[in-house]
Amino acid sequence: MNSTTWLWIGFSLFILFMLSLDLGLLNRKAHAIKYREAVTWSAVWVTLAMLFASLVFLYQGKQRGLEFLTGYLIELSLSVDNLFVFLLIFSYFKVPARFQHRVLFWGVLGALFMRLTMIFVGAALINQFEWIIYIFGAFLVYTGIKMFKQEELDIQPEDNPAVKFVTRFIPITRHYEEQKFFTRQNGKLTGTLLLLVLVIVEFTDLVFAVDSIPAIFAITTNTFIVYTSNVFAILGLRSMYFLLAGVVEKFQYLKMGLAIVLTFIGSKMLVAAVGVHIPIWVSLAVVGVVLTSSVAASLIWPKECETGIEVDLPEDFDSPFEDDEPDPAATDDPEPASTEESKPETIGADRR
Repeated sequence: MNSTTWLWIGFSLFILFMLSLDLGLLNRKAHAIKYREAVTWSAVWVTLAMLFASLVFLYQGKQRGLEFLTGYLIELSLSVDNLFVFLLIFSYFKVPARFQHRVLFWGVLGALFMRLTMIFVGAALINQFEWIIYIFGAFLVYTGIKMFKQEELDIQPEDNPAVKFVTRFIPITRHYEEQKFFTRQNGKLTGTLLLLVLVIVEFTDLVFAVDSIPAIFAITTNTFIVYTSNVFAILGLRSMYFLLAGVVEKFQYLKMGLAIVLTFIGSKMLVAAVGVHIPIWVSLAVVGVVLTSSVAASLIWPKECETGIEVDLPEDFDSPFEDDEPDPAATDDPEPASTEESKPETIGADRR
């Protein structure tokens, strides 16, 4: 086996070890993630990403190292923007705080496999049809311009294609049964409401990947760098969710910053067609400055969020913003929004 194969094997074993440590040892029992725990794990994943970046610089050179850092920064920023959607999902279904980590863990695990597949398919298409890179570029420019509209998000599970598909084959209960994804009713295997939330989270990440994968291919076509930058951003997403859960809606200008970044990255891919190649360090500088400025602007010139979000947070959630106090009325086991006595016990499939 060559050195590249060993890199893939070594990195995959490391990720499997970290995931096993997470679910098998540290989070075997469902519990609400405390703010301090979220800070610690966020710091751990960022530190690991920076250590990995230093290894890339050391063994694969400056160019690959800058590609990893730029890709990681873009993917991490897109992930932070995605947290707002996860908040809406958890708020809509009133997911108890102690079950949110379990949903995000399995959601991330599914995302790793989906993105690995998409990366290899994308790389194969680029190698076979080099012109497809310009389609990616045009798509990113279109996405960036569309993102400028700042459209208000509306979570409507009944219109979600994944929900419609799953409920055709698996009946879903209208309540939670601790941390279980499946249960039995009258001897019949039935999905719980937590399973439905997981399906929506997985489908949402798939939609997000349609934007993020072309964005990283604009930086590099090296599949190892593309995948590792994605993995570190995704694995840090869970702890970052609990770190920013109470304040992410305050980053009002982050979406505008991401719109500028995606438009820039897409334009970078397109101008390469006429022989204009933008150095990777310029891309890293532009991405860093734009994203930092958008976060700073959100904190300096805050504006009221148009979308009200009520999500179950741990009682000791320590927001860095003084006006963000946890709702004292929140409980660990709220009743799902969709639970009504007049409605059937299960959603979809055979309700007999």
